[in-house]
Amino acid sequence: MPEARPVNASPAKASHKLIYLVTEDWYFWSHRLPMARAAREAGFEVAVATRVAQHGPRIEAEGFRVLPLSWQRRSINPAGALSAVAEIAALYRREAPDLVHHVAMKPVLLGGLAAGLAGVPAVANALTGLGSAFLGTGGLKSRIAGAVARPLLRTVLKRPNSLTILQNEDDRKTLVAAGLLPDERAWIIRGSGVDTAHYQVLPEPPEPPVTVGCVARLLADKGVGPLVEAQQMLRARGLDVRLLLAGTPDPENPTSVTQTDLDRWAALPGVELPGHSADVRQVWARCHVAVLASRREGLPKSLLEAAACGRAIVATDVPGCREVAHAGENALLVPPDNAAALADALEVLVRDAALRRRFGAASRRLVESDMASDRVGAKTVELYRRLLGSAQPGAAPVAEAS
Repeated sequence: MPEARPVNASPAKASHKLIYLVTEDWYFWSHRLPMARAAREAGFEVAVATRVAQHGPRIEAEGFRVLPLSWQRRSINPAGALSAVAEIAALYRREAPDLVHHVAMKPVLLGGLAAGLAGVPAVANALTGLGSAFLGTGGLKSRIAGAVARPLLRTVLKRPNSLTILQNEDDRKTLVAAGLLPDERAWIIRGSGVDTAHYQVLPEPPEPPVTVGCVARLLADKGVGPLVEAQQMLRARGLDVRLLLAGTPDPENPTSVTQTDLDRWAALPGVELPGHSADVRQVWARCHVAVLASRREGLPKSLLEAAACGRAIVATDVPGCREVAHAGENALLVPPDNAAALADALEVLVRDAALRRRFGAASRRLVESDMASDRVGAKTVELYRRLLGSAQPGAAPVAEAS
């Protein structure tokens, strides 16, 4: 991981204890490390409550205490949920944090209930996207879970001395319109931050072939099926196009691809499945175009990193993707689940190297505007300080939209 860089902010009171609540240690390491580093540099004592698998020692090496939890990310068993709330509430009582930062839907819901039981003074709720359960687009179990989650979500998001961090305007409008979130309690922080010193602009590799890259978990919701279909359409049109699909299935996600899918795709001409990449710069160094055909996102880290590396983008015209992929500026947008439209958009960039270069330069400028890790870190620390100030006796409740 890149070295931390100090945030331009005055130090916080050293006794301020901050706990991040995240389902999995790998997710904290991948998506919340820049924010935690910014908090540490600003003087906070930082701890991470999570299920520990492989990244616990790395997190501790950063100077953050690790507080192991026993919960499972995909479990929606009511008894398990109650047990998790009790476990988290006990941890909060023991640790007595000044502030907790809940990351993603399950920690927001269960951690929010636990924070109320434990009397935590201030809460930051970070929703990283509205999933199929909330939107009612999944199967029966998912829709039932969504029906149960909505009233709980309303309760935790309206809690005094709390703010909710959203990654895009679409999600804010959806939650406010549904009556689940007061508009004045919503903050927009666009993404997790990308280190623009670590992710430098990379030159395009030689062509042919033109290589299209996608870095994502291999899920139906990420549009990997239509992407493979689109690449095969381009080859049928006589274009020498390679698809580099970097990622692995996620068995805990109901839309994960199967081994049968992987075997079938691996046998197709021009499709490469390298699995997980420890350094995605190596992926983008081999690619001319970055693509993400997702059905919905919070704000896709993979596109942020591709943009920082100066890559032109093809993405679906959906919430989250639109925050990074600006139509006609650095990207071409297509409808979700539409392989033909995806193939047409990719063909434009495959054939036009000058347009790729123009889009790639715009991608880099976009990331440097307000998505760089130092800017995201500074805005997150600002939110923490606002919450802590409002948690003092006699202070007015937080009421700041951003």
